[in-house]
Amino acid sequence: MSSIATRLAQGAAVGSALILPALAWAAEGEEGGVGLPQLDPSKFATQLFWLVIILVAFFFALRNLALPRISDALEARRAKIDEDLERAESLRAEAEVAMAAYEKALAAAAAEAQKIQRETAKRIIEAEAEQRADYAGKLATETAAAEARIAAAKQPALDNIPDVAAETAQAIVARLADVTIAEADAKAAVDAAAREAGS
Repeated sequence: MSSIATRLAQGAAVGSALILPALAWAAEGEEGGVGLPQLDPSKFATQLFWLVIILVAFFFALRNLALPRISDALEARRAKIDEDLERAESLRAEAEVAMAAYEKALAAAAAEAQKIQRETAKRIIEAEAEQRADYAGKLATETAAAEARIAAAKQPALDNIPDVAAETAQAIVARLADVTIAEADAKAAVDAAAREAGS
């Protein structure tokens, strides 16, 4: 308030400094017969009186009407700014809480994804081991069956070797010596040769 009153006093001083030369010019104009009635030096006292009354009334109007409204407006603006700052601070705190919750949820989701990945890899490894064991079992079964078939086919083949050898010996002797050997003689010769080879 005091700074405004000081400014009003300064304004009145500047105004009077501007009015006085105009009054002097008007006084010169009156002496020459030309001038303005409001600048007549004989009327300065009443004009200064009314100037002071108007300035005082203007000062009181400013101090009692305009300045309180301006002050209230400034105070309301300051309160609004403080309220906005408090709201911004609360929103920032809420954003920090939301960000912390988001980061926590993100970390939990990453941990869950890693857990699912580990479980999936474990299931794949177990399924692969199970398939390998199944294939190994099937392979062993098929191998045993093949060996049994081979053994079953081998024995008749081994049993037929003396007959085949006897027939072969008969055919060779018939071709080379043009002599026919009896089947019993050929078998006896093959048996004797087998015994000698075995001993």
